[in-house]
Amino acid sequence: MAHIVTLDSRREAALQAVADKFVTVHKGDVMKALKEMIVLNGRLQDRLDGLTAPRRATR
Repeated sequence: MAHIVTLDSRREAALQAVADKFVTVHKGDVMKALKEMIVLNGRLQDRLDGLTAPRRATR
């Protein structure tokens, strides 16, 4: 995980707004929001891995 992304101020502001909304959904509990984000990212990664996994030939 050595991929570093730099954002311009407009993208940073948009990201901050989404993060604020996500924390608000979790009633201001930042740790609960972070845990949910980790779970969601894991599920999305699993789906991506499933789509990009090499498929075995069936013959």
